[in-house]
This record gives sequence, structure tokens and C-alpha cells, in this order.
Amino acid sequence: MLNFFYRLITFISRKMGQWVFRLFAWFVATGYFMLFPGRVGNSIRTYRALFPDRHRLFHLWCAWRQFHNFTHVYQDRFVLQSSQKLTYTSEGMQHLEEAVLKGRGGILLMSHMGNWELAAHLLKRKQTGLRLLLYMGIKQKEQIERLQKEALVQSGVRIIAVEKDGGSPMDLVEGIKFIESGGFVSMTGDLVWKREQRTVPVQFLGRDILLPEVPHVLALLSGVPIFIFFAFRTANNSYQFTMAEPMYLKAASRQERSGVIRQSAQAYAQALEEALRRHPLQWYHFRPFLEPEISN
Repeated sequence: MLNFFYRLITFISRKMGQWVFRLFAWFVATGYFMLFPGRVGNSIRTYRALFPDRHRLFHLWCAWRQFHNFTHVYQDRFVLQSSQKLTYTSEGMQHLEEAVLKGRGGILLMSHMGNWELAAHLLKRKQTGLRLLLYMGIKQKEQIERLQKEALVQSGVRIIAVEKDGGSPMDLVEGIKFIESGGFVSMTGDLVWKREQRTVPVQFLGRDILLPEVPHVLALLSGVPIFIFFAFRTANNSYQFTMAEPMYLKAASRQERSGVIRQSAQAYAQALEEALRRHPLQWYHFRPFLEPEISN
């Protein structure tokens, strides 16, 4: 039903203009804000940590803007699929271009900030020879998310869908083989699905939190670099892509591995915090993030 309704709105918007989609999106975002206080609470906790000196009403306002800005992800997907023009500026993309030309492969470490899906589409169009594999979580009953995956596959992006309870070890093996063939694996580094998942402790906004260990282990095992990547909306139909210098993980012994992995995860956490401070209203992480804190 949701799938049909989404397709209907996009069809009407193509006939009557984007204002139809924007109006519909505003009501959907408002409904989610009103009906899911738990998610709103997660957002408020993040903004309270980010802006500790501001009033609680400001934190609530940030959450309101966050929910409504999230509709831009769907709006710009509509623009892209409608063959309308999306533009972007970039910083540090030469690192990716060099790696593609040399056939080294690598790991694109993304996050729940900005619009990584649109970035995947545009990178695939721009970078000739870029072979991209995305690890994506499966959201049960989320039909629009299924449309998203289908659109990515049609653009030539390969996808490994991972269940919430954790993927198969073969998923990791497949990723390593893809990298060894010169491809690039993309995954988010800021979402822990379950308590049993292997994690690494880091500092974020002055707190101790847990991040997934897998991206950093994959980089260590494969010997390819990690590229920390962000895609932020700067205006209507316009984005800014930023990519950090490649980060290599090397450990001379098994004893050194945990320290190297933790150092890599902390570098990502630092980059994530800096990005959040620059674009606080494009933080689209609605699950608990600052909790549970690690006890000392």
C-alpha cells in the first residue's frame, strides 16, 4: 500500500510540479514528529549534547527541522529519477579518482548524514570505471526503501542486503573478493544493529559510544584504504561532496590489531562530529546513538 501511494504521489508531482511532493512530504514529516516521540527523544538527546548551552526549546526546534529536512532525501530522489538536473561541488575527490585509475579498490565509509544514496548515484555517473558495492540493512515492511535499492541496482551499483540480526560471514568474504578485484565497498560506520554485534569504543561529543567494527576490520584484512565520505545538501538541487585522504590500517602483529582498529574508528568518529557541527540539521540518525554509554 505504501509503495503504491508513493508511486502515486510521484506520478502526480511529475504532472503538476514538485510543490505536490513537497506538500505531501511536509505532512508526512509532521506526522512522524507527532507520532514517534521515542525518535524525537533520540534527536533531542543528540542536539542537547551538541548544543549544551542552548535552551531545550532550541533542541526541540532542531529535531523538528531535522525531521522535515529528512524529506529532502526523498524529494531529491524524485528529482534524480525525473531526469532533472542535480549539481554538486566536491572536495578531495581526487583521492577516489586516483584509486579508481590504479585499480586498487577501497572502502567508502559513509554515515547517516546528508544523502549517501544520491551520492552513490552521482558518483557512479561521474567516475568512469567505478565499481561500487553497498552493504545496506534490510528494513522489514519498508516498501519505499525497497524502491531505493531497486533504483541503485538499475544504476549499476551492486547491493548486499544485511538482515537486522546480522549478516552471514559470506557477506564479508564477498566484500573482500570485490575489493581484491578493484572494486569499492561502501558501508555506514555509525549504526550498531544489535548488542551482540562486534563494536569498538570511541569518543563522540564528549561521550563514550560504540561504533561497528566491521568496516575497519575489512580495511585491515584487505589492505585497502578507508575513504571517509560525506554528501550534504547546500541548496535546492545542489550538493557538496567531501572525501578525506585515504586512511590505511596496518598492524605488525595480532596484538596491535585492536589498537589500530580503535584508532581508525576514532578518526571516523572525529570526522563525523566535525561534519555534524557544520551541518547539524542534516543528521538523519533516528535510532539511539549516544546510548548506552560505556561504563568505565
